[in-house]
Amino acid sequence: MALAFSLAVYGASYHSMSSMARAAFSEDGALMDGGMDLNMEQGMADLPSIHRHLKDVILLTAIVQVLSCFSLYIWSFWLLAPGRALYLLWVNVLGPWFTADGGTPAPEHNEKRQRRQERRQMKRL
Repeated sequence: MALAFSLAVYGASYHSMSSMARAAFSEDGALMDGGMDLNMEQGMADLPSIHRHLKDVILLTAIVQVLSCFSLYIWSFWLLAPGRALYLLWVNVLGPWFTADGGTPAPEHNEKRQRRQERRQMKRL
């Protein structure tokens, strides 16, 4: 069961990375897209980010697979992957959405507050 799971993760990751690196040609044979360099560190919007996360999943699966030779409870460490995905979902999507301001306060309110603070400072002097 564990071997089948790790093979499925490896296969899905390999398929995803090979589709990112595949070059695209037009019907007349001209190169339209050279594919992504899987060794590049920076560039091209979100694709390197996805690539980095795929590498992390492959590395986590390999480490868990090797350590599972000692105990099958090690497979519970694979729950770090969905935990990391939920964390990234919260930080990048849900958190900013929930904590977004409804809009900027009315400028009249800020002007009134500023005048009031100026009057208080003048009284103190």
